Formats: sequence, structure tokens, C-alpha cells
Amino acid sequence: MRTFGSLLVRGLIVGLFAGLLAGTFAYVMGEPRVDAAISIEEAGAAHSHDHEEQPLVSREGQKAGLFLATSLYGVALGGLFAVAFTLLRRKLRTENDAHAALGLAAAGFVGIVLVPFFKYPPNPPAVGDPDTITRRTVTYLLTLVIGLLAVWAGVALSRWAERYGEVARLAGGVAGVVATVVAAYLILPRINEVPETFPATLLWQFRFASLGTQATLWLLLGFGYAVAVDRRPAREKVTV
Repeated sequence: MRTFGSLLVRGLIVGLFAGLLAGTFAYVMGEPRVDAAISIEEAGAAHSHDHEEQPLVSREGQKAGLFLATSLYGVALGGLFAVAFTLLRRKLRTENDAHAALGLAAAGFVGIVLVPFFKYPPNPPAVGDPDTITRRTVTYLLTLVIGLLAVWAGVALSRWAERYGEVARLAGGVAGVVATVVAAYLILPRINEVPETFPATLLWQFRFASLGTQATLWLLLGFGYAVAVDRRPAREKVTV
């Protein structure tokens, strides 16, 4: 039987590698869009003759720091994932640890990434009013909480409906998530600070690059941790 320390170390290691690879994805797919957005911002400032403050960290420094940021985030997320796996393992209705890890990663991706993304998708540096940072931060954190509540509601309704069969169980889970998210979306304020002159193609390229970075992180975290905790004997893993 594995100890919590063993599970935690595995989560930290898997999270580190997942963060590094997610950083690579962000560097290749996201940074060119950030550069393009900054060029638009600088061109607008030059045209309006506004005084632009020099950034504390250069763009080269920011790009190098990207890998450090995603690695630290991956390690932290891997640790939290290991804690969640330890606490929730007995409540996950599967005897396979790998399946449990994959299910937990899928639930985390939906609740922590997808729910906030569809309500408040990220914007590149040239978009956003600095005076609304606090408001945007609070509403984003609220969507995180709502996302986790939506996953919990989906699981609870799915288990309640399983007495009526597998189709009812699946439908109940989806209904629980969708109903919670839709109700929250209707209540939460709408925030749209994208200027009409900002290129829509660049905006959505940046947003999908951000979503892809998160998807890479969670995908690698889920599969990596599933491999790390799979307790089947080696001979059972070989298929002919």
C-alpha cells in the first residue's frame, strides 16, 4: 500500500514535467500572439503620443520566465492533484487507480479550466482596463468555485440517477454540470473590454493558445499520474 508521501512525490514530479511541456506549448503557440498584441498596443500609444512606461522585465526575460512559471504551476498543481487523489480515491467508484486518476484530471479540467474559460476567456496584454483588474480577478475566482461546484453537482446527480441505468447516470451527470453552469453564467456579470478595432483573429488565436496550454498541462498530468499510480503487475499490462 502506498503512503501519502509516495503519492505526493509522484504528483510533484509528474506536475513538473507537465508544466515544462505546457510551457513549451505556450512558448510556441502563445508567445507570437502576445508579441503581436504588444505591437498593436505600442502602435496605438505612439499614434496617440501617450507616454508608455518601460516594463520592469524585458520581453526576453518574460519568455524565459514563462518556463519557470509553468514549471512552478505544474509542481503546485501536481501536489494538489496528489492530495485530491488521496482524499477522494475511496469515493471514486473504480478499482483501477489509473482510471481514477484520469477521471479526476478530467473533472479538474472541466471545473477549473473550461467553466471559467467560456465565461471569461483570457485576453492578450493589449486588451483590458487596468482599473477593472480587481473586479475581473474576483469574478474569475468565482467561476473557479462555481466550476468545482458544477462538477460536484454532476457527480451527485449521476450517482442518484444510476439506479435507473447507465444512460440515466450519464444524463444526470451532464445535466448537473450544465444546469449549475448555466445558472451561474446568468447571474455573473458580463465583462467585455475588447476594443472593436482589435483583430478578432488574433484575439481568438491567443485564447485558443491559452486553452491549449491548459489542456496540455491537464492531459499530461492526468496520464502521467495514471501511469505513476497504476498498481497492476507488469505481466497484466502486456497485451498480445
